Amino acid sequence: MRVISSAEIDQVLTFPALVDALAEAFAGDMVTPVRHHHEVEHPAAHGTLLLMPAWSGPATPGGFMGVKVVSVFPENGKHNLPSVLASYLLMNGETGEPMAVLDGTRLTVWRTAAASALAARYLARKDASRMVMVGSGSLAPFLIRAHMSQRPIREVALWNHRPEKAESLAAELRAEGLPVRAVTDLEGAVREADLVSCATLSSSPIVKGEWLKEGAHLDLVGAFNLKMREADDEALRRSEIYIDTDAARSEGGDVALSLQSGAITPDHVRGTLSDLCRKPHLRAEKAITTFKSVGTALEDLAAAILVWRSTAIPS
Repeated sequence: MRVISSAEIDQVLTFPALVDALAEAFAGDMVTPVRHHHEVEHPAAHGTLLLMPAWSGPATPGGFMGVKVVSVFPENGKHNLPSVLASYLLMNGETGEPMAVLDGTRLTVWRTAAASALAARYLARKDASRMVMVGSGSLAPFLIRAHMSQRPIREVALWNHRPEKAESLAAELRAEGLPVRAVTDLEGAVREADLVSCATLSSSPIVKGEWLKEGAHLDLVGAFNLKMREADDEALRRSEIYIDTDAARSEGGDVALSLQSGAITPDHVRGTLSDLCRKPHLRAEKAITTFKSVGTALEDLAAAILVWRSTAIPS
């Protein structure tokens, strides 16, 4: 059994290839049971254990099987560790034989960004050139690169509630040749943006619907529980909404919260990524679109398979 590090994952993955792999997976027949969620009590800390299984469907003989094991320990900072850690076990779908263990934390940021870019492939205008990145955490560089792989992005405005963090990340990305600048006027940046991507842990809306111009695409990646929110009700009311899976109707902030409050009705959500990949959406030029993701094991398995095939040692 092989161990595949974060460096190896970075070396072999590209967003065009990963977005294509996710498109094939969402249009296919992978089986993705409901994720297992367990609260873990420890004398020194409280944590959460998540188990996310998936396997190739009956139309794919042999195939693959996998499970991501995720631990969430909010107090890990005092141990100089990330609060979220993950490992991915990839197995032979016919025999169950373990094939590889991958760095699940790295795999997650790649597949999460790729899923947003896949949605933008269908929902963002083809000529989208101005992007706003809200948040400067670990996902931000991946989301910027992912969206740039699908649309002709020429300008990226990066905003964070702590301006110094936005300045620091923007400088790093400019050094890589990416057209990123830090901004403090979020409203002004959003009003000019063709694509707005949010990856924060905000407990209250940051992006307001009145700021979104005609034809804009809103990508909501953060707000992973019902205590968080990145966009207000008006942003969702004005949008054609798509979600990664039906779980986003009840999990995570934004869409689930607007549905609960009655700000939008269930039929306001047009469909899922599977729907988009099987029957592409024909967007109106002036339509505002929104994509909300909560994550799915299907994405992890598709990404792990691509890494495995890209790092396989020829026999």
